[in-house]
Amino acid sequence: MSRATPQMRAIAKQLIACETPAGTPAGTPADRGDAVAFRTTDRLAPHLSTLMGRTGFQALLARALVLASAELPWLATIKVVADGELHGLTEAQAKANLGGLAEGEVVLLAQLLGLLVAFIGPALTARLVGQIWPQLPLTGADFDKAAT
Repeated sequence: MSRATPQMRAIAKQLIACETPAGTPAGTPADRGDAVAFRTTDRLAPHLSTLMGRTGFQALLARALVLASAELPWLATIKVVADGELHGLTEAQAKANLGGLAEGEVVLLAQLLGLLVAFIGPALTARLVGQIWPQLPLTGADFDKAAT
């Protein structure tokens, strides 16, 4: 089992906090009608699809989900569909409490970022994250150390 590193989790938590509206806990219902929206992975999707194609993004997200499911088995109820979206979020919400959903989002994002570092390197990953979230000072976000 490949657990998400503590450093990658810290980076994931910073990104999730940036995407979570003020006063709303991570893992709560979203505007688009899903029981749960993993907002940060949704925000990454168009950028990563541009970088590696829709199929490449789908494969990367599916692999991150498999790795995250090894750590949090209830995530196995979520599936990545052909358009790269996550489905089965309602079932996941039934299996995890609100804190569990927030932890699931952290673990999935940490695994996704870890895979990005492995495939495109820490410098390009840091630059991509900085372009998507320019307002976020990634204090202590060293993608070199986060991947180990």
